[in-house]
Amino acid sequence: MKKSGGAEKKRVRRSSAAVQNGTRDPNSDTPPRRQSPKKDVFQLFAEKVRDHKGLVSRWAVLQETRVEYFRGKDFVNFLKNHQELKDILESNKNIEVEEIANTLLRKNLLVRCDRVVKTVRPGKKKLSTWPAHLEIFPDQVFSENDAFFAWTFVKRHPLWQTLLSFFWPVLTLAICLFPVYPHRCKLLILYSCAGVLLLILSLLLMRATIFGTLYIILGKRVWFFPNILAEEATLRELFRFWPKKDEEERPKWTARLFYAVVAVLVILLLRHHAPDEAARARYQKRMSNIIDDVLEWSPRLALSGMMEKQQTVVNGTEPNNRNSEQSRDEASGNGEDVDQPQHQDHI
Repeated sequence: MKKSGGAEKKRVRRSSAAVQNGTRDPNSDTPPRRQSPKKDVFQLFAEKVRDHKGLVSRWAVLQETRVEYFRGKDFVNFLKNHQELKDILESNKNIEVEEIANTLLRKNLLVRCDRVVKTVRPGKKKLSTWPAHLEIFPDQVFSENDAFFAWTFVKRHPLWQTLLSFFWPVLTLAICLFPVYPHRCKLLILYSCAGVLLLILSLLLMRATIFGTLYIILGKRVWFFPNILAEEATLRELFRFWPKKDEEERPKWTARLFYAVVAVLVILLLRHHAPDEAARARYQKRMSNIIDDVLEWSPRLALSGMMEKQQTVVNGTEPNNRNSEQSRDEASGNGEDVDQPQHQDHI
């Protein structure tokens, strides 16, 4: 008993010493803990840089696939202004920016691309700053001079996008259940949607009017809210008010005069064919009737309307059935009258 107790004490001491030294005792019965595989620091660095708003990036088509890309000179300026991101690289935080980019290229976290269109288009002074179509560059080495780099890994979606993906089916179901809403909810939804639609149309009309006026008078291409119709833009870029710098050539005076004449003719044509008061009143009454039908519709009215239709159908078929029965009786009566004289003649 004493020997066994002493052996257990020695085993406990040996296991505790092994835990302190970070090694495992081969005589211990406890299984070793599985250590989670450590993620590559360059992978973490790439994800952090991609999620950062300071690095300017755009979307383009690379071999029939949409990719997010940035310019080499923007990457250098970004790391110069955000030195704290290099701390993620741990022991490699002191290496140069070019070496970091080349490591990302070797680990297939980045791919160097080149523009597909390499000639200046007619009417422009230089190539596009952000091309919409890219191709893979043969030499996969980092460069700042007119070099583009696309991310190759899938970006992690934030929590709000995940929640929004679950919210869309709920919104679709809510839209389908609009007819059964109370009357006040219908009015609130109707006027809210009409107000938002009117705001969007007014904004587009205003920016088009300003663009046309400045284009004809000054020859300047000025688009306020330049990203309002962009397919790929963040919420901050979408509502950007100030226009971008016009880098194209100034239009000729003949083109400006032509568009001015076309604009005047369109305005005169619309004014000549504008509806009169009676037509506007009819259109307004028609639209109000449609809106009233949508707002006042309910399942109870639908069921009552179906019952009324069934009753009218039943009432309409009853006279037909009576007429058919009367015709059958008359036909049978005429048949008996014809048979009696034949029977008398036979006698």
